Amino acid sequence: MRGFTIAAIGLALVMAVPAHAAATPDYQAAAATLAQYKHAIESRDLSGAEALFASDAQIFESGGIEGNFAHYRDHHLAPELKAFKSFAYKGYKVSVRGEGDVAIVTETYSYTIVLPSDETAERNGVATSVLKWTDGKWQIISLHSSSRKPKA
Repeated sequence: MRGFTIAAIGLALVMAVPAHAAATPDYQAAAATLAQYKHAIESRDLSGAEALFASDAQIFESGGIEGNFAHYRDHHLAPELKAFKSFAYKGYKVSVRGEGDVAIVTETYSYTIVLPSDETAERNGVATSVLKWTDGKWQIISLHSSSRKPKA
């Protein structure tokens, strides 16, 4: 009878703790994935950045559909970064909200682009990203960013 009581208590404890409780992702760690992407852009070195994105991720920028990350990188981002002398963020702020295995992240920032002619372009930007917790890591499944000239 004692063995039955111990087994019943053990079963009750297992049933009281939801199975997903141990696997709940760290939502703030989603911001670290975006920080890696931000670093890749600032360093103008996108090697390894593709691993931050799901293969079917969708990128949207300033009213345009850019496709998946590989297409965006090859046809838009990499050529732009190659043409810049530097790219630097400032005033970067991030907000993360978690929903199950999804993190919704909003970033606000300013950035400065320096061209080879030393001409500069200043912009204010905002981005909303959706990341999914997959195989123990966050991956970007949707990224939508826009920017505009700061008000004078």
